[in-house]
Amino acid sequence: MKQIIIFALIVIAGTGGELCVSRAMKKVGEARSFRPGAVAQVILRALRVPWMWVGVGMMATAFFALLGALSMFNVSFVVPVTALSYVAGAFGGAAFLGEQVNRQRWLGVLLVAIGVTLVFLGNR
Repeated sequence: MKQIIIFALIVIAGTGGELCVSRAMKKVGEARSFRPGAVAQVILRALRVPWMWVGVGMMATAFFALLGALSMFNVSFVVPVTALSYVAGAFGGAAFLGEQVNRQRWLGVLLVAIGVTLVFLGNR
C-alpha cells in the first residue's frame, strides 16, 4: 500500500505540476528572442501567473516523493513505474488543457500503461 501511495503522489503531483506550468506558459506566451532582456521579461511575467506557483509547488512535492521512492525501492522499479506520468499527461492535456490527442498517441499511452503494469506486477 505504501508504494501505491508514493507512486500516486509522484505521478499526480508531477504531472499536475507540468500541466499547471504549461497552462501558465500558454498565458505568458513565448519569448520572441533569446536575448537576456527578453528572457528575463518572460520569466518575470511567468512569476506573476498563479498557475506557475501551483505547478512549481506540485513539481517540488513530486521531486521529494521521488527521492523517497528512490531511497526505498530499486531504481529499475522506480523509473519505469513513474512512466505512468505519460498516461496522466495525455489525459490531463486533453481534459485540463483542451489538447487534441490523436489515435496513434493514445495507442502509445496504452503501451506505456501495459509496460508499467508488467513492471509493477513483476515486483511483487
